[in-house]
Amino acid sequence: MNIYDLIVLIIIVLLIAMFWRYRATSEAVKIYLEKYCEQRNLQLISVARHKTKVSSYRGKLDFKSEYSFEFSGNGEDSYQGQVIMIGLKVLDIELPAYRVE
Repeated sequence: MNIYDLIVLIIIVLLIAMFWRYRATSEAVKIYLEKYCEQRNLQLISVARHKTKVSSYRGKLDFKSEYSFEFSGNGEDSYQGQVIMIGLKVLDIELPAYRVE
């Protein structure tokens, strides 16, 4: 094994770790939004990752992810909200004004 093989192996391992972390944050935000919507009698329609970048929060380097989600308050209309996460922690959630039944 030469240095080139070692560099390629390290790059592959880092890509796999990054993908794994993306999946963990996606699953965490989906679970959080399901509970959030259930508590407020909203219907969660869909969740999508909008953007992710590496960021520092309280001295810890982690991924900062922004998610968009669609929800309904009355079952007929749909609205779009946003969630901002650092790692697996929800920092902020923004909802527009919506109609309820």
